[in-house]
Amino acid sequence: MSSLFPTMTSADEAGHPIAISTETFDELVHYFKYASSAYSPVCLRPNGNKLVLQFGNQLSDVQGFIARDDHRKEIVVALRGSASITDALLDANVLLVPSLTPGVKLPPKARVHAGFLAAWDSVAVQITATLAAQRQLHPGHRLVTVGHSMGGALATLAAVSLLQLFTVSPMLDQTRTYSYGAPRTGNAVFAAHVNAEFGRRAFRVVHTNDGVPTIIPPSLGYHHHGIEYWQHVDPPSPSTTLRCAAHGEDPCCSASVPSGGVTPAHATYLGITVPTPFCL
Repeated sequence: MSSLFPTMTSADEAGHPIAISTETFDELVHYFKYASSAYSPVCLRPNGNKLVLQFGNQLSDVQGFIARDDHRKEIVVALRGSASITDALLDANVLLVPSLTPGVKLPPKARVHAGFLAAWDSVAVQITATLAAQRQLHPGHRLVTVGHSMGGALATLAAVSLLQLFTVSPMLDQTRTYSYGAPRTGNAVFAAHVNAEFGRRAFRVVHTNDGVPTIIPPSLGYHHHGIEYWQHVDPPSPSTTLRCAAHGEDPCCSASVPSGGVTPAHATYLGITVPTPFCL
């Protein structure tokens, strides 16, 4: 394991992946409903909650929404995955580059996927302006970012950015990020930064042999952040979903399966078919 990840542990004491709790499984399902709903052009009540903003950028074709759950006291930023030729072109731009998001400073050697960074930057101003207003009105609400496929990579970039773009507050101290079927987003330095900032508040979910999380190989300089939650067999359940090593590249989890690209497993997560809307 790289020395960039000296103390992160998540599997059992012997280093083996372990099954997750029912509570964690239910949380993963809950937030995937937001990620799936982000594919809907209009989602009036995301996961049954208040729609704050439906955002998008015509040039990058990035879209999603911001929702507020006053019961859980959280504000959720959901970003859609690839759904167009424009998205595919962003996916294909695998050059690793420094972060160029205004106001965000990563470690000097951190590099991120150029296409994903351009996609996030295209909607960052819309999102941060709305969150600033919501933060004034609801200072006790925590922030959650979610997404499937490319949307999961954007959710990771969003979470990292938002921690720096806003001053420290109870909302940001509890910020979480959930990605489902997301490809590698940056290099090992970036992954280590995500792990250091979020630890167990970053959830990266992979369904069986979904090839998208491994479609961009480490040989190009990429490295997954942790913690991976691998549903290794169907049907989905707490006992079939493993919590893997927190450094992100657990050889016993999805990295053990050669990438098959966009497999049928990419279209279904936790028993929910993308893009099922949960908007009522």
